[in-house]
Parts: sequence; structure tokens; C-alpha cells
Amino acid sequence: MMNVKRLSEVQLDALKEVANIGSGHAATALSKLLGKKIMIRVPKIITGTLNEILSETTDSNDVIASVFLNFLGDLTGRTLILFPYAEIQDIFGLLIPEKPDNPSEFKESLLKEVSNILSCSYMNALGELLGLTITPTVPGISIDNGKALLSNDSFKFNRENEFILCIETEFDFGDDTNPVIAYFLLISDTESLELILKKLDLIK
Repeated sequence: MMNVKRLSEVQLDALKEVANIGSGHAATALSKLLGKKIMIRVPKIITGTLNEILSETTDSNDVIASVFLNFLGDLTGRTLILFPYAEIQDIFGLLIPEKPDNPSEFKESLLKEVSNILSCSYMNALGELLGLTITPTVPGISIDNGKALLSNDSFKFNRENEFILCIETEFDFGDDTNPVIAYFLLISDTESLELILKKLDLIK
């Protein structure tokens, strides 16, 4: 069984290219949803445990919106999208022209839908590239600080046989709206990671 902590530079570069393709699909989906052109910064790739990734990408006291879902099919595992909560308020403003009756519930539902669209875009890009069937489940959501996120039972996936690939993507709306950074985490078991690398002709 491969050691998920010792991927070669060639293997990591290939995963970065997959991340680029996925981020492009996600930007296109978000652009259609918002009805405006969106540019993306070349994604940054981070691998490691959830604790290591959160330490590198967020402040433990910052409020983070996290949306997670499982995926089934040829690959199995989970995805997690993290947004610094303060940064996504402009997206709500673009999608909600008028103040809803229940703003908190509405925003939570809206965030789930946006995250679901982005997650599916990443996973569809991966499925199309590799010729694999990937089926997502219904998303769940948590809004809390990074420290609390680590103690959330839904995010107990730091087992040794799981690999976490974090794709940091900045979505630039090109106007007065502030850019939004999203962290897409692909959490796969060793067998699924091996299948991805086999499809990329990086292992036999």
C-alpha cells in the first residue's frame, strides 16, 4: 500500500494540474450562477492533515463556513469547502437582491447550494478527466471558528489511511466586489488515491 505522505514531485504536479482544471470548472459554474465574469488565481495546493491545512490557511479564531459532502461511485471519500465567513458576504449580496425574511436560514441554504455547485464542479472535472463515475451526497454545513471545526464530529478524518488535498482558489469578480478565497479539500482513502494516480499513469 502506498504511503500517502510521500508522494513524489511528479505525482504532486499531476494533482496540481487536476486542481487547475477543477478550479476552472468551478469558476465557470460560479460565473453562470452569478451572471458575471469571474477570473481565478492559479490554485495553490496544500497536502497534510486537517490540522496542518487549517493552520496554514486560517486563523483559529476566524469564523469559517464549512460545507461537506460524501461522494460515492468509482471513488469514495469526502469533500470539504471552507470559506472565511467575512469574505463571502459580498456573494450573498450578489445573489440576494432583497433582504429575506429569515436571513440566517436563507444564507445557510444559499451557502450549501453554492458549495454544492463548486464541489460538484471539481468532482465532475475529475471524473471527466479520469473517466470515472463520482456521485455526491447531500451537503451538510457548519459555521464556526477553526478551533471548533477541528472538534466537530463530522470532520473526524485524520486517519493514517486518508489523503487530504487542499486546493486554494481565489475568485476575482473584477469590480468593487472583494475577491473570495475558497479552500476545497478532497479527502480520499488510499485506494481512491491509488486509482487516481493509476488513471494518470503515475503508478502501475
